[in-house]
Amino acid sequence: MRPTLRALQALDRHATRAKSTAFIGLGRMGSEMAYNLFSKKFAESADSHFVVCDAVPESAVAFRQNLLSQFPGVNIDVVQTPEEAVCASETVVTMLPSSPQVKAVYCEANGILHALQLLKRTDSERTLCIDSTTLDVDVARQVSDNIVKAGAQMVDAPVSGGVAGAKAGTLSFLVGGTEATFLQAQPILTLMGKRIIHCGSSGAGLGAKICNNLVLGVQQIVVAEAMLLGQNLGLDPLVLAGVINSSTGGCWASSVNNPVPSSLLDQSPPCERDYEGGFATALMLKDMDLATNIAGTSKSPLPLGQAARDFYAEVVTRRPDLANKDFSSVYRHLNEI
Repeated sequence: MRPTLRALQALDRHATRAKSTAFIGLGRMGSEMAYNLFSKKFAESADSHFVVCDAVPESAVAFRQNLLSQFPGVNIDVVQTPEEAVCASETVVTMLPSSPQVKAVYCEANGILHALQLLKRTDSERTLCIDSTTLDVDVARQVSDNIVKAGAQMVDAPVSGGVAGAKAGTLSFLVGGTEATFLQAQPILTLMGKRIIHCGSSGAGLGAKICNNLVLGVQQIVVAEAMLLGQNLGLDPLVLAGVINSSTGGCWASSVNNPVPSSLLDQSPPCERDYEGGFATALMLKDMDLATNIAGTSKSPLPLGQAARDFYAEVVTRRPDLANKDFSSVYRHLNEI
């Protein structure tokens, strides 16, 4: 990896902090989002500067090399810490696994908050943080409060659309924050998504995302159950999927993410690739945990959500090989029970 000092020296030579955008977290989703963001900003302005940072340095280096190979002349550097990313860029986008990583990146040593405290107040005030992680609402609000107190602006902007949507640039962003900060973040988010929805104040985007994934998590299990039942009754999966998708049972879990191979014509859901390349079962379990936890706090009944959460936990425990497969792989577990 290029030394941090060299990266910051390159920044001094070729760009100002105002023209620089940083992306922290280059996993399945983050790498696709960052690619769309950087490539489209580069198309808009060739003198844009970009910074990437990841807990796995090799991922950041590989991302940089890939972007350079497709866009020769793009000005992109790798830094080692979130603090360095903020010192280099006024706009910072984060896409991280969950609450612990968000707290570490934003609030711990070498984190974003520390960088804001080192900057001049005027520089901090020009900083915009966009976090697209799906995490605990209370943690998100606490982090946002700390960032705002340091002078910067922040929105929570979790996404809907999965890896395919991230790659295609068609994600939906569910945004929580002030109206002014939403309007500030909207042009950035438009480069990575198709629908940008202001859901309310800080944490509202996450609340909407958790509710959406609660529905999705329950639906994916029942679609797997129905597809298995239908086959046991002698139905062709293609015929059964066609009936469901054109009837009252139609939903994304069946029409786009159907768990049975050869059930969708002219489509390639994860089941056609041994359940690779989708939304991991372990991540769906995380989201169902978030839903059940916040339901307990808000005293909201969640009978189906709790049952679905327990089922995903069973899948991950009994079939650890499915933990990183697409969550539609619960069908495989059901088929083997």
